[in-house]
Amino acid sequence: MNRRTDRVTGSAETARLDAAYRYCRRLNARHGKTFYLATGLLPAAKRPPIHALYGFARFADDIVDHPLPDRNTSERLSDLRAEVERAFAGGQVRHPVVHALAHTVRRYDIDTGYVTDFLDAMASDLTVTRYPTFADLDRYMWGSASVIGLQLLPILGVKGDYEQAMSHASQLGVAFQLTNFIRDIGEDYRRGRIYLPQQSLAEHGVRPAMLAEQHSCLELKAMVADEIGRARGFYRRAEPGIALLERDSRDCVRTAFTLYGDILTEIEHRGYEVLSARAVIGPLRRFRVGMTGYVRAFRARRG
Repeated sequence: MNRRTDRVTGSAETARLDAAYRYCRRLNARHGKTFYLATGLLPAAKRPPIHALYGFARFADDIVDHPLPDRNTSERLSDLRAEVERAFAGGQVRHPVVHALAHTVRRYDIDTGYVTDFLDAMASDLTVTRYPTFADLDRYMWGSASVIGLQLLPILGVKGDYEQAMSHASQLGVAFQLTNFIRDIGEDYRRGRIYLPQQSLAEHGVRPAMLAEQHSCLELKAMVADEIGRARGFYRRAEPGIALLERDSRDCVRTAFTLYGDILTEIEHRGYEVLSARAVIGPLRRFRVGMTGYVRAFRARRG
């Protein structure tokens, strides 16, 4: 192969990789508006790998949550796992999210075990629909949430103690995941799953059928209030980790931290009503938090 052919081949591969990262960015922009807003505060070089990790997680999650009528969901997830393993081994891949993921993992030396644990958690959603205790749920959230934060660390960069940063990142992943579980309890129930611990439901006298109602009953509201308290504990334990990140990454994480926490505040303002409507953060609040983060990020880069 001559040098001209090498250049053509390299150019084609670069174009394919760029297209894969753009695909992941579009997934982020479409499905993760809060997270996408936060990633806009990162330096340009750090955004594509973050989008790649989000895009892959979103794609895998959608396989589980939105089954196709003509394809077996378990087989689709197995096919995705096989393609990821092939990509990690240096083989050819078809899907852009896997292409971008594999490039990001190699570039930042991310532990591939995190990706495996995440796929294991997605696979468990096909068979596990209840979690007896919080300890059981916590084991699931290791793969569905904690490992996401740990994958991000090499990209965001750590200036403080790395092991401490890992602990805080894991806690923040759980905080975000619990926020989603609290907000989406009705939607998850319609998909046949209850993520909040059965022990919590029993302690508050909440029967599963109550999650199918149009409005939250008093028992459910009391349980939601307690679960919000649990989630806020994870936010508190995660917050010190922001200061351990590289300075130009802190405002991204701080913005996501604030806006996800605001979802819990919105549920509180609604009197712990989670069934009649989905709690969302209004555009004005998003704008204010985003602009505050942008100003801090601009100063950090100038500094």
